[in-house]
Amino acid sequence: MPSVFIKTFGCQMNERDSEAVAAQLVAKGYALAASEHVADVVLLNTCSVRDMAEQKALAKMTHIAGLARKSGREPILGFMGCMAQSRGKQLVEALPDVDLVLGTQKFHRAAEYLDELLAGRRDKIVDTDAEAGSQAAIREHLLTGNDKKAISAFVSIMQGCNQHCTFCIVPFTRGAERSRTIEDVVGECRELVSRGVREITLLGQIVTSYGKRDYPVKDGRSAFVQLLEAVHEIEGLERIRFTSPHPKGYGDDLVEAYRRLPKLVESAHLPVQSGSDRLLKLMHRGYTRERFLSIIEKLRQVQPGMGLSTDIIVGFPGETEADYEETVSLCREVEFDQAYLFKYSPRRDTPAAAMPDQLPEEVIEERHRKLLVIINDLAARKYEAMVGQTVQILAEGPSHRNAARYEGRTRSNKIVIFDGSERHRGQLMDLRIERAGSFTLYGDPAVVGME
Repeated sequence: MPSVFIKTFGCQMNERDSEAVAAQLVAKGYALAASEHVADVVLLNTCSVRDMAEQKALAKMTHIAGLARKSGREPILGFMGCMAQSRGKQLVEALPDVDLVLGTQKFHRAAEYLDELLAGRRDKIVDTDAEAGSQAAIREHLLTGNDKKAISAFVSIMQGCNQHCTFCIVPFTRGAERSRTIEDVVGECRELVSRGVREITLLGQIVTSYGKRDYPVKDGRSAFVQLLEAVHEIEGLERIRFTSPHPKGYGDDLVEAYRRLPKLVESAHLPVQSGSDRLLKLMHRGYTRERFLSIIEKLRQVQPGMGLSTDIIVGFPGETEADYEETVSLCREVEFDQAYLFKYSPRRDTPAAAMPDQLPEEVIEERHRKLLVIINDLAARKYEAMVGQTVQILAEGPSHRNAARYEGRTRSNKIVIFDGSERHRGQLMDLRIERAGSFTLYGDPAVVGME
């Protein structure tokens, strides 16, 4: 049977989509290739959030196609995901070696289309059409090979976004919000737990918008909180995470869920984007700095050890030095455990791309550099403060950086490295933190909990 190699660019949603496509193809008899150099099929799952992500994918495909021609190989080459959705047939016109362009609502068609291409029944396939029900069509998981004992998994609960932030192309590449049913999501989660998964991360462009048009508020609880409660009831599941939410979705019912639902770990990713009210309004974010800080305060009241991460854009059109300093001061006030810092990148057909006062690249670069130093320093202090503490981790398996050691995550989403073995995989363990590295903690093997 043919072999396939999939390379993923972008977010956790993309990672989940790639995994589902891989699982779908394996179920059809495809083998997973070790690299693009030996695969019969090479698929790049693409991102459009920033121009750099698109350029990386285009450069990668150009390189793969060139090497294939030189070696006399003719693999099937394809783009999937957000850039495929936004550019469509332009990709085939620009790169004639590309055979398949698969949009964001067509991942479940990958096996069908590849079979046709490999059999020679079709020469090129470009499919970026909308498809009703596609949000529930991808549910396969790849828990085989090196991951046969995987204890954490992503579960997509919805697709699309209705927020239309002025800087973001996602509503155009992912479409309008479409949610799966609670029963469908719980069924997938229950199946994963029966296969050994102990931690599930619920995924969506904006998970806090889940089911708004499908499920009425019940006893003061939103559809998303109702879903959390339903997943929480699954026997054998130890932990629940979710990403990405929107600050607007953090009502009191969700904040209170962190107190009521012990499986919902004390970790929250809240993309703030800017600390300036003026820019937040230009971005069409729908909240103020004060509202954002009040959410942080409520979360820390419910869970003092709450791990907090965020997304920040530096260099949005019209950002003044005063606006930038507002973002800096917010970061100092909140003291995020981690912040993902992005340089503003104009995306075609978004309102921000046409705004006046686009900043020079050198200004964006300098502000990005300075804020990154501040964020890293603040985070380093928080990690250092954990030295000497005893934390609970869920052991995931060999460390990605050093396979001779094992790693797990705290409930607040910090990675801990420790001396362990295969028998620890999937266990909840208590470790004493001996030292802190760059966004990594190291546990003392002398106090590894044994079950």
